[in-house]
Amino acid sequence: MYQFTYAEIMEDDVANAKDRERQALSRSIELLEKARDDGEYSRNAIEALFYTRRVWIRLIEDLKQPENELGAELRANLISIAIWILKECDRIRKRESNNFQSIIDVTTIIRDGLK
Repeated sequence: MYQFTYAEIMEDDVANAKDRERQALSRSIELLEKARDDGEYSRNAIEALFYTRRVWIRLIEDLKQPENELGAELRANLISIAIWILKECDRIRKRESNNFQSIIDVTTIIRDGLK
């Protein structure tokens, strides 16, 4: 029978959380790419914007938690990025923009940084 230390269990939890975050961001990117490729405000655009907003709102909620172990400056920077993405999603939803690519690029950078 294996006995795990608390540190090993916590390390696994962090790794699992990062993996789930990477998966959620990857799905957001996939949906945004479909919406971008449609070239118009489509059902795929609605789904991509809805999903992307949910992911980034959840990330903001997590970053605001006092038990979040990231440094304060990094958390603040990530929250600022999240707010920008939410604003861009809103601009697309209002048909003031079709800037899916910038959201894809930024989300890809964030996802790839989750190692």
